[in-house]
Amino acid sequence: MIKALALCLLSAVLCPQFIAAQEANSGFDLRATLSGQAAVSSISTETPRSGSSGDAGFRSVFYPTWKINDHWTATGAWQLYSSQYFFGSFSANGYGAKGNLLQATLNYSRISNKGSVLIRAGQLSTAFGSFPLRYDDADNALIDLPIEYGYYSAPVSILGLAGAQIDATRGKWDGRAQFVNSSPVNPRSLFARDQYGNWAGGGGYTIRQGLRVGVSAFRGPYLDRKSKYFFPGEENPSSLPAHALGLDIQWARGHWNVQGELQKFVLPYTAIPTFREQAGYAEVKRVLNPRWYLATRVGYTSANASGKVQSIEATAGFRPDRLQLIKIGYELEHYSEGPYSNENTLAIQIVTSLHRAVARN
Repeated sequence: MIKALALCLLSAVLCPQFIAAQEANSGFDLRATLSGQAAVSSISTETPRSGSSGDAGFRSVFYPTWKINDHWTATGAWQLYSSQYFFGSFSANGYGAKGNLLQATLNYSRISNKGSVLIRAGQLSTAFGSFPLRYDDADNALIDLPIEYGYYSAPVSILGLAGAQIDATRGKWDGRAQFVNSSPVNPRSLFARDQYGNWAGGGGYTIRQGLRVGVSAFRGPYLDRKSKYFFPGEENPSSLPAHALGLDIQWARGHWNVQGELQKFVLPYTAIPTFREQAGYAEVKRVLNPRWYLATRVGYTSANASGKVQSIEATAGFRPDRLQLIKIGYELEHYSEGPYSNENTLAIQIVTSLHRAVARN
C-alpha cells in the first residue's frame, strides 16, 4: 500500500515543469488530488466493526490526459484509497487500501461557434445524475457524498462502467447519451458474469448565466446471480430491467452556489416485492471571502423496503493557498428503521491539488 502511494506521488512530482498543454498541438497532462482525513464517528462502533469511534484514512485520485491532436485525446481517472476513508465504509472490518479505475477513455471532439460534440469510449462514469461530475474532493464543497451516491450499496455508484457516450451542446442546450455494460446500481467489470447493456442519458437547459435545469434517466438489467438479493426462484436477471428518473438544478450568483437533485428508482423483482426508492438533496455554499466558505447539504431517501433516512451535513472550508483546502464538517443521519436511529460523524479533511504537464507544438 505504502509503495503504491509513494510511486503515484513520485510520478506527479517528478513530471517536467508545467506548460499549458491544452494550448499546444499535443502533450501530456497529469492532475492529482491527494486527501487525508481524520474522523470521529458512531458508525465505526457499529457491527460488524464494533471498534473505536476514531479513525483516519487517505484518498488519491490521478487524472492523466494525453492530447494526441486537436480532435483526439485519451483521458483517465484512477483512485487509491484506504478502507476507512468513505463514511459508508466506517463500520466495515479490516484495514488496507484499494484502487479503482474510475475513467479511461479515448475521446474525439469537434467544437464550433454554435456548439460542440464529444464522443468517448472506454471506462466511463454514469451519465445519470449531476454529482458524478464533481466527485473529486477538491470539487465537493462538503466531505461526504450526497445520500443516494456511493461506491457500493448505493442507488448510484461512482464506480466506472465500460461503454461509450456522446455529449453535445448547442446554444443553451446540452445533452448526453450513454450505453454501458451494466447498471449504475450494480457496476460490473468486463470479466464478471451477468453483464447486461444499460442505457443512460440526460439533458439540460441554461435559462440564464448561472442557472441551469436538467433531467436524466437510466434503464437496463441490474441484478446478478451472486447478489444477496437474488433469491431462489427469481427470474433471469436479463428480464428484470431497472429504471430511474432524475431532476437536477444548479444556480450560482455572486457568493452563493446552490444545487440539488430529486430522483426515483424502481428495481423489479418477482421472488420479493419490487424495490422502489425516492431520494434527493439540496446543497448550499456561501463564499465568505477568498479563503473561507460555509456549505451545507440536506438529503433524504424513502424506500418501501428499508424505510426513510434523513441527513444533514455542515462544513467550513479554508484555503491556505490555491492548491490547499481544509474542510471541517459534521454530519447527522437519522434512520426510521434498523438498530441505529442516529449516526454522528465529525471529520477534518485536508486536500492538496497537483498539476504537471508536458506539451509539444
